[in-house]
Amino acid sequence: MTATQLGAGRYSSTIEGPHGVATSVHELNTSDDAKVTGVLRVPRGATSVVTIMHPRQDVTHHPLIPYLLTMGYGVWTQSSRSPNNDLNLLHEQAIIDFAAGHVFLRDNGFDVYSLGHSGGGTLAAFYCQQAALPPGQRLTTTPSGRPVPLAGTAMPLPDGCIFLAPHPGQGALLQRLIDPSVIDESDPLSIDPDLDPFNPANGFRPAPESSNYDDAFVTRYRAAQADRVRRLDTQAREYVADAQQANRAFKSGGDPADRRRAIAPRLMTVFRTDADLRNVDLSLDRNDRPYGSLFGRRPDLTNYGLVGFGRLSTAEAWLSTWSALSTNATFLDCAPGVTVPTLLLEFTGDQASYPTDISAMTAALAAADLTVQSVPGTHFGGPITKGAATGTSLAAQRIESWLKAHV
Repeated sequence: MTATQLGAGRYSSTIEGPHGVATSVHELNTSDDAKVTGVLRVPRGATSVVTIMHPRQDVTHHPLIPYLLTMGYGVWTQSSRSPNNDLNLLHEQAIIDFAAGHVFLRDNGFDVYSLGHSGGGTLAAFYCQQAALPPGQRLTTTPSGRPVPLAGTAMPLPDGCIFLAPHPGQGALLQRLIDPSVIDESDPLSIDPDLDPFNPANGFRPAPESSNYDDAFVTRYRAAQADRVRRLDTQAREYVADAQQANRAFKSGGDPADRRRAIAPRLMTVFRTDADLRNVDLSLDRNDRPYGSLFGRRPDLTNYGLVGFGRLSTAEAWLSTWSALSTNATFLDCAPGVTVPTLLLEFTGDQASYPTDISAMTAALAAADLTVQSVPGTHFGGPITKGAATGTSLAAQRIESWLKAHV
């Protein structure tokens, strides 16, 4: 039996890129003296570049890249300062990283169009929201109180934004996925059977049969999910307060013991974060999605495994990225700050962004030039059915038409 590799098969297969593309790798300094890297691919004669960035994933080989290059556009793929690492992901720092790439491209004479896929969509919306503000009105701290120099950061707006299958933000997404039946945060198997999403008494049916949760359970479940996030927020803020108190003591007294106490990692381990009812009850927020979650076809199993959103992070990262109650990076909160020409593109079989989300995003985006479209596909651009065209290839056609009308 062949072992399944972590992350295998996430993106759909793609086409070969064109010949004659100049490819270069760049290390950039951010306004707060961090370093980030990016890869620039430029076909001959290209003067416009599409940027692809995600706060927590390496998108160097995103499947849309060869399509964009074949269209004649350059592509800039960039990492944040913590790629593939949730441990200390602060979204306020990630948009500083985002800014470094945009400054680099502008300094090299390119028109810039931002493409945000999945969590990259909220990152781009958060960036646009802050970039559009006068520097003195931008955020000055993360939710934990860490200073961020957005006021002193050059933040050029893109010429347009493409949001492809954007989910509502890492924190908002996690609140949908977090299992509220956990009753002991130190025990991954602790469970309240009355809230267990995989308890047949609550409406669960074994895969691949769709479950059937009644309205009362759904309402109670979602309220309990918010309650669990609230409890984790309390824990995170206690960790942050302890570290800050120790740091103040060190600054006033100089005792190394206080400094050790200030910098000692206070980590949030969050069990069971693959439990969105919609992944197993296909009647909820109905679309064309297959049974299963972003992490596998058996959420009743993957929910208990290693893989999942927000499973391990610092208290600061929890508040900045993973808490729906504390994060600044929520798509609906940031969308009113997006005023550049915008394409919002939905996959009709998405397992993370649903028709109700797209409707709310459409209403929230402030762009006067707004195009909203949908194509068949799953969240990472796979086909809806075996043998069908991939969502990536269909999305590429819509993106090409939009870019031709706007570049």
